[in-house]
Amino acid sequence: MLKSCLPLSDIYGPQEQPLLRNKNRLTSITPAELLRWSLGLAAVVIISLLYPNNLKFPYEFERGQTWRYESLYAPKDFSVLKSPEQLEADLAAVEEQLTPVFRIDPEIGRLARQEFLEDFNEKVDSAIARNTFPSIQADPKAHRLYGLRVLDKIFSRGILDAQPNTSPTQVVSIANGNEFREATWASVYTLADAQRFLTDSLPYSDLGAPDFILPLLDDRLRPNLSYSDSLTQHLRSQSLSLVSPYAGLVEAGSLIIADGSVITDEIYQQLLSFREQYNEDLGVGSTFTWVFAGYALLTSLVIILLFLYLRYFYPLIYKRPQKLIFILMWPVLYAILVQTIETKTNFNAYLVPFCIVPIVIRIFFAERLAFFVHTCVVLIGSFLTNLGYEFTFLSILAGIAVVIMDIDMRDWSRYFKSLIYLFGVYALGYLGLELIKEGRLSDLDFTTLGWLAIDVFLVLLAYPLIPLLERVFGLVSPITLVELSDMNRPLLRELALKAPGTLQHSLNVANMAEQAARRIDADALLVKTAALYHDIGKVANPEFFIENQSGKNPHDDLNNLESAKIIIGHVSEGVKMAKAAGLPQLLIQFIRTHHGNTRTEYFYRNYLKNHPENEVDESLFRYPGPRPISKEETLLMLADSTEAACKSLKSPTEEELTVFIDKIFEGKLTGGQLAESKLSFRELEVCRTVFRNILKSVHHVRISYPDSK
Repeated sequence: MLKSCLPLSDIYGPQEQPLLRNKNRLTSITPAELLRWSLGLAAVVIISLLYPNNLKFPYEFERGQTWRYESLYAPKDFSVLKSPEQLEADLAAVEEQLTPVFRIDPEIGRLARQEFLEDFNEKVDSAIARNTFPSIQADPKAHRLYGLRVLDKIFSRGILDAQPNTSPTQVVSIANGNEFREATWASVYTLADAQRFLTDSLPYSDLGAPDFILPLLDDRLRPNLSYSDSLTQHLRSQSLSLVSPYAGLVEAGSLIIADGSVITDEIYQQLLSFREQYNEDLGVGSTFTWVFAGYALLTSLVIILLFLYLRYFYPLIYKRPQKLIFILMWPVLYAILVQTIETKTNFNAYLVPFCIVPIVIRIFFAERLAFFVHTCVVLIGSFLTNLGYEFTFLSILAGIAVVIMDIDMRDWSRYFKSLIYLFGVYALGYLGLELIKEGRLSDLDFTTLGWLAIDVFLVLLAYPLIPLLERVFGLVSPITLVELSDMNRPLLRELALKAPGTLQHSLNVANMAEQAARRIDADALLVKTAALYHDIGKVANPEFFIENQSGKNPHDDLNNLESAKIIIGHVSEGVKMAKAAGLPQLLIQFIRTHHGNTRTEYFYRNYLKNHPENEVDESLFRYPGPRPISKEETLLMLADSTEAACKSLKSPTEEELTVFIDKIFEGKLTGGQLAESKLSFRELEVCRTVFRNILKSVHHVRISYPDSK
């Protein structure tokens, strides 16, 4: 059994044992810590600056639902808006009373007067010259004035070219200069009516010679009344603008709605009116400042909680600015997306593919972190949209579904099935919310379902985003790991060609580490890929490693210091080759840590044996390290040491193999190589069991029979 124990500290993530807390870590502020909090402050400022364009009413309500808040009283007087139906009915009533506007052209009447006077004077002179029409000669002024009055009367009343095909009683508006009057078609002359009026009225005048001026007047008659579309529209707009949009007044201090009350039609209109008044008041400096401060406070709270979560449960991400920026990028990016869609387009936030967040973060990190960041993103996004709690509920529900489904980007068939399931979650969630709100299926808004379908389709963008994010933030995805594990990769081909024994050792280590990783829920693909590359540095001197030797051992011609230097050098050579080949930094770290800072025991002890009188510089026989930290790095170290050491066993029994593996694990523990590891006791025991079972199969262990008596 294992007698030593792992430390309880967990510097990467939650596990079975409790986390140690450093009492002094909240009291000291380092430059790195200041940088991290500056990044958080920048995120809060950027998000908060989006709110001024989208501050909104703090209550969500629907007609027929129950009021879920405390009793609401009017803080000030406000007018109650008419319902759209009532306002539409009032406007329609005004529309029915509107009349078309016809405009009298004053220029036509003025020209008619002028022509009448010219003709009248000319004919009077002719009558005097011929000594005809004595009545005209006796009193021309009376005839002239009568003719002008008749023309003015007829033209002021208006002359149409022809009678319109409408009822004679239809009312129209007639504009004469700046004056408007209403009249029926019956009171408006046509050209024939005006001529008939002259013929019928002149004989009954007091004039001495009415026949003298009749043809003069008749010739001057012409239409002066025409339809004016501009005046008609102006009168319409003016009349409609006088229709009040309000139906009453709520006085300050009056109860709008009590807690638990049903929102009736009347109360619904009062709430709408109060919301409009509230939004108008937001333009006032003091009100806006306080509301903005509230939104900034909520954003700060979300970001602070995200920071604390990363600090306590994912400190590796928290301590590395590049990864911290990667996490903070999502709330900022989605806040901008939601604000842009809500204010700059006719779409709504249902179109934003929030589920990309948990998918991407799950691929690079862990499920719990993915869901926590997704929740933070949705909470911030909900501040910027008017969709209400339904949006928040559906988005968080979808995030839960994504984490549970564990979407695998390497399997397109599974990926598309997951998206279909995701839409099913959206659709069922939306259906339930609509049934609660409307109480029937007939009012289901299929437009929103369409937005949700597009949302799910846009989740496909997660796939092309992954390689881009890998390059920008130095991350590694399963897709890249699969590509790197291809045995046709240049480094692996070179390893197979120059150090085939090392390649076989790497394959065995990869198998052992992968199986153990699956049992303890570590990243099996990562540790498998890392195992393939962990010994690539041996390519530089393959013959100095026993798995590649087939004849004389070249170490026989070297002293112990030189041999140790070559053996230790395969780590630095491997790092150099990995960097030159462009391997991700994450895999290079496995090369550095797979021996930790252990000693090359064989050459160290030989040196002590051969130089008992000399003081030994132990660092010359130690690997540079560092020691493994993550579960995967620890698994690789244990698998590498166990597989290599067990090759020295010749036909071991099961008991011998078990004892040998235990000694290897004990050596790593007592040597402090697992002091910084995140493996728990249970996980370490699982790994030991997995290695034992695999090596039993490899070595075909003998059954130990009891001695015969």
